[in-house]
Amino acid sequence: MKILMVSMNSIHFLRWTEQLKDSRHDVYWFDVRDGSPTEKLPWVHKINGWKLKYPNLKGRHFLKKRLPKLYARLSPIIENDTARAFEKVVLEIQPDVVHSFALYVACTPIFKVMQKHKDLKWTYSSWGSDLYYFKNIEKYKQDIVKVLPRIDYLFTDCKRDVSIAKRLGFKGMVLGTYPGGGGYDYAKHDKYVKTPVGERNMILVKGYQGRSGRCIEVLKALVELQRELEPYQVVVFGADKEVEGFISSEKVSQKINVMVHGIGAFMPHESIMKLMGEALLYIGNSNSDGMPNTLLEAIAQGAFPIQSNPGGASAEVIKQNENGLLIEDCEDVEHIKGLVSKALSNPDLMEKAFKVNQSEIKPRFEIANIRRQVLEAYDNITT
Repeated sequence: MKILMVSMNSIHFLRWTEQLKDSRHDVYWFDVRDGSPTEKLPWVHKINGWKLKYPNLKGRHFLKKRLPKLYARLSPIIENDTARAFEKVVLEIQPDVVHSFALYVACTPIFKVMQKHKDLKWTYSSWGSDLYYFKNIEKYKQDIVKVLPRIDYLFTDCKRDVSIAKRLGFKGMVLGTYPGGGGYDYAKHDKYVKTPVGERNMILVKGYQGRSGRCIEVLKALVELQRELEPYQVVVFGADKEVEGFISSEKVSQKINVMVHGIGAFMPHESIMKLMGEALLYIGNSNSDGMPNTLLEAIAQGAFPIQSNPGGASAEVIKQNENGLLIEDCEDVEHIKGLVSKALSNPDLMEKAFKVNQSEIKPRFEIANIRRQVLEAYDNITT
């Protein structure tokens, strides 16, 4: 089968597509943002360099950065239309199926083309906040209810989004619910899993704030537990500027033993897995997400997860008081404080969670297992 992927360049997309290597499928990738070419996925036919009419135009970067409104008005002169460029690719390649990753990034820009080519099968992968968050913003909801009835096949990263998609107009076939970046290669990361769990003394906190992250609420809760936290090292990873500013302005480091690991909201995946394997607790908190990749990584690496549960997504892998704790109100500092205190005062719960997660939850997301299921799902696409 000839598959035309439509996506921006992202680590999740690259990892997902890697699952199709050495399959019987011929894979093409239309980089919808026309970003810098990558050497990754060398076996994929990449379509880049389509966007600019005059690639060597001097002053374009200056104009786009300093005068964005003027650049937007001039963009039809400077840039090729995404839909036209995409249709040209469709006519040249004649794919059996188009697979878009993220609705507003990779579905909306090509919608008119897919409407024109009604017989061309269309698959959509919903990631993270793609449906759960953006359905509440009228501008994006208009795109969602426009696009979903045209979609033939759906992948999601949580079961919650299957229900949302159906409610908002999707009538096609659900191909399955899998991590957005595919499965995990435990052979690479098991060496970082520190045992016994009782010897761990790190509390690891995901450091995002911004639109959906709620790290600051977690830090406020931890500060209120400063006596209980004396034996522990708090590590905030991938902190954004807002979180860094809070830690500095509130002098958090004078109240609890805290360090920031990885500045600018980015850390190499290997480094995250090492931290997860040393952490006693992992705390992830946000007002919107799908199935958090960091939650699955914490489970795999043996950290006890305390995770927000927007729309019930995290409850698909965490059973309250059995293999983790769910934050039901991401804004409630007292609620978060109570959950952390409960975990730290209950070593038997953490030991039980470690055993359940390692033996029952972790194997579900192993790379070969997920890849086999994903390839079987693609086989359900009829062309």
